Amino acid sequence: MTSSTYNLFDEPWIPVRWLPGAPRPASGMLPDRLGLRDLLVHSGDIAGLAVAEAPAHSALLRILYAITARVTKLDEAGPGDWSARRLDILEQEQLPEDGIDSYCALYRDRFFLYDPVGGRPWMQDARLAQQCDANNTAGVNKLIVTRPAGNNHAWFRHGSDTAPDLPTAPEAILGLLTWHYYGPSGRCSSREVAGVKSASATAGPLRTALSYHPEGTSLFETLLAGLVRPKGTVRREQDQCPWEWDTLPDPDAAPPTPAGPCSQLTACSQHALLLVPDTDDETLVRDAFITWAYRSGRIPRNDDFLIWQISQQNNRYPRPAHAGRALWRDLDALLLINPPGTAQPQQPIVFDSAHEIPADLRVRALGFEQEGQAKDTQFVDGTTPPVLGFLEQRNPRTAPAVGRLRQLGEMYGRRLDRAVRRAWTAYVRDPKADTDAWATEAAARYWPRAEAEFWARFRRLDATGTALDGGLDAAAARTAFVRLAQDAFDDVTASVARTQRGAKAVSEARIELYGGIRKKKGADTVAARQKETTR
Repeated sequence: MTSSTYNLFDEPWIPVRWLPGAPRPASGMLPDRLGLRDLLVHSGDIAGLAVAEAPAHSALLRILYAITARVTKLDEAGPGDWSARRLDILEQEQLPEDGIDSYCALYRDRFFLYDPVGGRPWMQDARLAQQCDANNTAGVNKLIVTRPAGNNHAWFRHGSDTAPDLPTAPEAILGLLTWHYYGPSGRCSSREVAGVKSASATAGPLRTALSYHPEGTSLFETLLAGLVRPKGTVRREQDQCPWEWDTLPDPDAAPPTPAGPCSQLTACSQHALLLVPDTDDETLVRDAFITWAYRSGRIPRNDDFLIWQISQQNNRYPRPAHAGRALWRDLDALLLINPPGTAQPQQPIVFDSAHEIPADLRVRALGFEQEGQAKDTQFVDGTTPPVLGFLEQRNPRTAPAVGRLRQLGEMYGRRLDRAVRRAWTAYVRDPKADTDAWATEAAARYWPRAEAEFWARFRRLDATGTALDGGLDAAAARTAFVRLAQDAFDDVTASVARTQRGAKAVSEARIELYGGIRKKKGADTVAARQKETTR
């Protein structure tokens, strides 16, 4: 192949969900995929992206935020008031088509998926064709994270590295983005630069993390709500996306530090990739190079869509993705400016400006439960009802009630866990017994019901900000969560409660649901003093 015609502005590769009232074309059928240009132009008629893989969805949103900032000129703080300019665009109910067309014309040659003449394929490094071993590539099964590669087990599908099913270009593009943002650290394909070979990569900027995105009723609202106000010192000439660079960075040098929101959104990858098209059909990808982007150094890990918290070693880290943790359990960390907790969680920075959007915004959580190196566990994808009206910046009286409601649900979940573990240990009379079976069953019974209870009471909170307590009946909420914990405890322990030994174990452990036995401080002090005098 000597030329490429697959341009991401034009080719339909992004899956979308249309709003019910979206105008239909003459053919009567709305396409289920769009190119970048049409996606931006019709964002007001699109409900949202229909990307099934959560990490690819998260990565693509960041690309779209950056391009939206460019075409709306919201990539700089001025001229005028940034928030007022964004609201002016919101009132238009569509992104400026002239801005879209200008940007597409300016960077059209940087949005070709392939460039076999050593050029600038989108989000790729054409130098890998010479710097990596063409006989030892990563392959397309490695590129698509849901496929088994090498000696890994097959979970979703069977496949062979020697004769793989070739992915379509849209599938490969989403795989490319997933690697850029969620790629693992450790061993990778060898790359030779300046006569030195190395084969070790640093983890992607979002690996293990869960990101939180304001979501409107249309993709147009979602993209505007996801923009972060740039600092006054940011200039678009320095704050560049990878496809806007005049030249590719030196892999032997330290990675460039992001200079603003757009580079922070798109230019923090620690991996370099190159897709190889099928010889006969450029809508298929037959191979892929995947290796390190920078030999040494690391781009500072920072992101405006993460909950950042402090470890016991006083290190800052993003809240990790956990497939078993429901989104409501993070809600007060999203709504409160300074939420409670020893980890000192920090509200995602994007919410500092998202609350200015006069719309019923939900929160979508997207992530990938995985380890720092090779192990990937499960995608995480969840959406709340409209909640950003309860942000502390907009509703300072009601937001703490959300935190209180979450704390009650969490507290009785923890107490239930302690209770069933204590009951099993007492029943089998073995302090080292494995209590996970009962604890897992109790969690499966409690947490889904607790989530339903949480949202039912959340919907009854005062949205006007006039009630001092947010309209929360804390006593009734406590009683409801206690009842859920009691029911789960009784269900799990029912199989042994009919025996004398089991009934005693269950009865003694039940007190954990109510906080356990509380020792009197005075009695402890007297006992300690008596012990001290007998030494």
